[in-house]
Amino acid sequence: MLNALKDTYDVVGFQFRHYKGGLYKVIGEAIHTETEEKLVIYEDHDGVLWARPKEMFFGKVIIDGKEIKRFTKID
Repeated sequence: MLNALKDTYDVVGFQFRHYKGGLYKVIGEAIHTETEEKLVIYEDHDGVLWARPKEMFFGKVIIDGKEIKRFTKID
């Protein structure tokens, strides 16, 4: 499934809006030391770094019966 996802490096430095409203900047990608799962590293407005599995970051959630992107790139 990861082949169908965006390459994280194509969006490094870009801002994304979380479906709950928060704004974040993508910093890069990391590999989990135990599972080798790819993680997206992103930063909030306070400079706190976060990590989320790549499939989840670029995935979708269901809200009120509608499927929407978890994070949406801000142009």
